[in-house]
Amino acid sequence: MSTSLATPSSILIVDDMEENLIAFEAVLGPLHQHLVRARSGEQALKAMLRQEFAVVLLDVRMPGMDGLETAANIKRLDQTKHVPIILVTGTEGGADYAYRGYAIGAADFIAKPVDPWVLRTKVNVFLELHRKNRELAMRTTGADGDRLAEITERLTEIVLLLRDRPDADTGELVDRITEVERAVGALLPGGTGTG
Repeated sequence: MSTSLATPSSILIVDDMEENLIAFEAVLGPLHQHLVRARSGEQALKAMLRQEFAVVLLDVRMPGMDGLETAANIKRLDQTKHVPIILVTGTEGGADYAYRGYAIGAADFIAKPVDPWVLRTKVNVFLELHRKNRELAMRTTGADGDRLAEITERLTEIVLLLRDRPDADTGELVDRITEVERAVGALLPGGTGTG
């Protein structure tokens, strides 16, 4: 695993009450990720524009911009719309908040009092998804990105050959397709590119 994949992901914890922030940090601490606090919806939006987060843990009931409004704003921004949000609320109004939260685009919902094991498990799912997305992004940049561009160019040549010459030499097509298969095989995990 490369060092950039081994670096901790960031989790944004949004709650207006200090004791809740402390409790969430204690529960999520064993995941060994970078925990960022926000005490309001406004602070959460500013934090989201400053850095990338794997997941947001967002209290629904806050003064000013509440959690639902904050979630809606997060989902409106191109930069942050794909970040999963776990809404957290007390038991009162839970079903209504859950429905409204899911309608906005929240990925999950958890009620207080929070079961530490359940919260860590839910957050860990989103952390793993974030790691996989970073890994995939890294594979399609740099040398692999150059290889993908080369493969795309070869596929374009094959398409042009087929389109421009319906009576194209079958042997030439087979050779070009074999080259593309090898190049794709080299990009796949554990691929050797030997066809």
